[in-house]
Amino acid sequence: MSDALMGVYNRAPVEVERGEGVWLHARDGQTYLDCVSGIATNALGHCHPGLVAALRDQAERLWHVSNIFRIPGQEDLAEKLTRASFADVVFFANSGTEAIECAIKTARRHHAAKGNPERIDVIGFAGSFHGRTYAAVNASGNPGYLDGFGPRLPGYVQLSLDDAAGLAAAIAAPTTAAVLVEPVQGEGGARALSVEWLQALKAMARAAGVLVIHDEVQCGMGRTGRLFAHQWAPGAEPDIMAIAKAMGGGFPMAACLATRDAAQGMVVGTHGTTFGGNPLAMAVGNAAFDLLADPALLAHAQKMGDRFAAGLNALVAGYRDVAVDVRGKGLLIGVKLVVNNREMMATAREHGLLVAGGGENCIRLLPPLIITEREVDTAIDRLAMAFATTRRRMAQAA
Repeated sequence: MSDALMGVYNRAPVEVERGEGVWLHARDGQTYLDCVSGIATNALGHCHPGLVAALRDQAERLWHVSNIFRIPGQEDLAEKLTRASFADVVFFANSGTEAIECAIKTARRHHAAKGNPERIDVIGFAGSFHGRTYAAVNASGNPGYLDGFGPRLPGYVQLSLDDAAGLAAAIAAPTTAAVLVEPVQGEGGARALSVEWLQALKAMARAAGVLVIHDEVQCGMGRTGRLFAHQWAPGAEPDIMAIAKAMGGGFPMAACLATRDAAQGMVVGTHGTTFGGNPLAMAVGNAAFDLLADPALLAHAQKMGDRFAAGLNALVAGYRDVAVDVRGKGLLIGVKLVVNNREMMATAREHGLLVAGGGENCIRLLPPLIITEREVDTAIDRLAMAFATTRRRMAQAA
């Protein structure tokens, strides 16, 4: 890797030249089945013709004007998002971590506008990941992302997802503003929270006047087989939600959605962005939404998730010395390993399969939602070859 690049990434030795659908083609001629999808971002596959056409058409007309003017594409996409969700209002940003920043600011401004500026605390959970900006890493509380960056910010509380008593006490505290949670954890190891847990959280928060923020940056926009992951839990809808990744099908964009009540403090001058909601992003975002919100695609994603789960559970049952569990929801899939997950990622690449890492020593499979039955079976077959290779190497090393 070039010395001119800041050395913050441990990059895999793959130089991608082009992509189509669920396949990536490297410069050395190797072809990979892509179950990373730009980390759950290329939900419609690589170079989807509908998105390419939308981008090309907009690029020939207008790129950027800034938010000092009306941007019709924003208004169109905001209407689509609010009609399809709990929300009344939308703020467009460029990345998931920016959407999280907006969500936290919205929650705190909500209480300030109601005359309770002391309510600033945001409850987060172990294993969470909310992005890399300063507020986002403090909300996650992961020491690996905080060490060396100065003192921890005040106003953030970290709990275990399994600490029911601690959560109840924290929500009841007079300085609590919001609870921030991923309905399905991504980086934390593809842990899907139960319907009952999400419903209980909403009930406790509502009773205490505390807002619920859902981070659906990774698990939203169809990845679980519903447009939004919390829609599997009736009555558990959030007050504020951050989305990104798949909503642009690979083009950088994000959004913070909120009820009108939750967003009552977000008035003129309280927040803003230069590039967020630019005409290029909105053209692609509108095209992507129309495809991702299609009930047929959502049903297909759920069906492919079920097919993956069945195949992976059968595979793990035969390789208990390599892997122990299959988790997640829909096409946000985790496989908890006995062997080192980073080594398994490399071994999978040897067999033409790209998978992502995850917490709790998991690998994650995050394929495009358009993946076919045959491609699901191919992914499982290639992972089986990687497991067999790992077992053989373990035996040779013994």
